[in-house]
Amino acid sequence: MNMQLIVTHPGSAHKDDFLACSLLAFLHQVPIQRREPTDEDLADPSICVVDVGGVHDPKLGNFDHHQFPRDAPPLCALSLVLQSMGIYEDALRFYAWLRPAEWLDTMGPNKTAELMEIPRSALGALHSPLDTTLLNRFAKQTELKPENPIYQVMCMVGEDIVSYLRSLRQRLDYLKTHARYWSIETESEPIQVLFLEKSDTLLEDPSFGVYAFIESEGKQNELHAIVCPDRRGDGYGLSRYNDHPRMDFSKIESCDDVRFAHKNGFVAKVTATEPSRLKELLKNAVVKNDR
Repeated sequence: MNMQLIVTHPGSAHKDDFLACSLLAFLHQVPIQRREPTDEDLADPSICVVDVGGVHDPKLGNFDHHQFPRDAPPLCALSLVLQSMGIYEDALRFYAWLRPAEWLDTMGPNKTAELMEIPRSALGALHSPLDTTLLNRFAKQTELKPENPIYQVMCMVGEDIVSYLRSLRQRLDYLKTHARYWSIETESEPIQVLFLEKSDTLLEDPSFGVYAFIESEGKQNELHAIVCPDRRGDGYGLSRYNDHPRMDFSKIESCDDVRFAHKNGFVAKVTATEPSRLKELLKNAVVKNDR
């Protein structure tokens, strides 16, 4: 059955119901009503009921978490919608903001600050006019239709979340089969490098997903540098991973095949394409006496 309506609670709006409705608005392009749901709403699979109603039943489009027991996992309405779309695990892994959003909605600011290991006051310091304006404007509406500017912004947010996670999953699957690891001998310990060969898949945004891939591989404590195709030329970009102190690419700025090397040493652009030459440049960028 086609979705006809989204219902969420009236009154104050929060990040989880705003984002959950943003995803559903993007997917279904149907009006949002801010009111208490009826029993008929909860029983109608053509109506999504979000963050209200006391029912979690994705088959009927019901996404409330308030009835969960006190010791249940910290799932909010947004979590439930992401689960129904099959992208929750990726969202939890690759959106650093999702878990704190779940904590905040289910356990409150004090426990959230404790879990984040930050002062309680720091939570307020993270708010911006983007948060307050969008949530306040959303809260004042009784019904939002697709022509409403707030609704259109919500669809943009929903689209970006879905697009990012789906394209990231595709990129991670690609990198799983195409990324190569180099171990390059130096005067001290070898350096470990992630290398990505040029391809049509990487043409538009070569570095997209690379850091997420490294973390998914458990290599974040091993790598020193990354070699990716240069999106602005035929060569490659060399960068130090997580600003690793063993690499300083300003050391190779005088080489004929180095188009640019940042004075602070964290990146270089080279015309070299042969792996042997790339490895030589990487070796020459290693900081001496780096034990």
